[in-house]
Amino acid sequence: MISYILQAVEVIAVLGTAASIAYYLLCLWSAGQFLKRAGEPPLSEVEGSVRATPPVSILKPLKGSDPEMYENFRSQCVQDYPEYEIIFGVSDPTDPAVALVEQLKREFPDRAISLKICSENLGANAKVSNLAQMVKAARYEYLIVSDSDIRVEPDYLQRVMAPLADPKVGLVTCLYRGVAATTLGSRLESLGISTDFVPGVLAAGVVESGIRFGLGSTLAFRRQDLEALGGFQAFADYLADDYELGKRIAERGLKAELSEVVVKTFLPAYGFSDFIGHQLRWARTIRDARRGGYAGLVLTFGLFWSLLALFASRGAGWAWGVLGVTACIRLLMALIVGEGVLRDSQVLRWLWLLPVRDFIAVVIWMAGLVGNTISWRGKKFKLRNGELTPIQR
Repeated sequence: MISYILQAVEVIAVLGTAASIAYYLLCLWSAGQFLKRAGEPPLSEVEGSVRATPPVSILKPLKGSDPEMYENFRSQCVQDYPEYEIIFGVSDPTDPAVALVEQLKREFPDRAISLKICSENLGANAKVSNLAQMVKAARYEYLIVSDSDIRVEPDYLQRVMAPLADPKVGLVTCLYRGVAATTLGSRLESLGISTDFVPGVLAAGVVESGIRFGLGSTLAFRRQDLEALGGFQAFADYLADDYELGKRIAERGLKAELSEVVVKTFLPAYGFSDFIGHQLRWARTIRDARRGGYAGLVLTFGLFWSLLALFASRGAGWAWGVLGVTACIRLLMALIVGEGVLRDSQVLRWLWLLPVRDFIAVVIWMAGLVGNTISWRGKKFKLRNGELTPIQR
């Protein structure tokens, strides 16, 4: 009986390994396509073309403090771009981020910087509630929303805005790499972004012939398209607001474009339990938003499947070979995406943690299959069909 069970497990594990290898190869192909496109001359260098530089309103919703927060803000103020404004928004006028905004205004008195106190509660997602109030103060048709932990280069606005010159493009978003703090949890988080999350984004763009979502690192779009969706208020109760915005713009027949720009996100000094909690919230969010995609993640755990095949085959020579091939392709994919696409210098340094991170991902995936309770910004919510319902204590 045990022999039959092991044979069945062996077959399943081999099929899982084969699917994972195919996925890794797809990620490598997707990375190559991204690098090829990123290596093409920018629009402004193409003969006879003019780079679009319409005025832009940058919306930065804030709550509390993030690592390197002031330098992140400052990077938005030194853009090589003719006309733009930055609107910061907080719910609480005593929020510690307010002092940093005031300091920024003193350092850049000629830059159009304003602070909006968002006193209304328009939904369970406080960030989107703030954005719905901030956008009323925006002067321009073109809008960019980005998180407070994002740092950009001086040519960021020029490059991100360029695709919106095409009226068929409704949203531009950006990949990002994590800059880790010194804790193990922060390093695992950064490694996961570069070697798991971003490869999945690139692969989704190939499989679906373009992305159908946005990333919180950058969301660039037109006010008229936002208004056609019902404004920010339309998804003020949704957790994955960046995903919802991209999905709804795509549903209107407009393209969501993945820019060649890669920005930085500065990660908190996560303890291990904080890292696990964040990953579990992310897993349940993905499961809720993209159930088919979440189920398909089980076919991407190559190291797990190949080790299971080795166990079920009782250490057969062929299984050792399969494990070696799988590990080599997994490491190659991590390096090509992490260092080649994202220019993440930390990937090679912490690559020895990749098997640990991959096996944690398997456990998180299984835990994410059940439950719909999440913790977010110190509060607990029920998550159902993308919407948040606060849990009263």
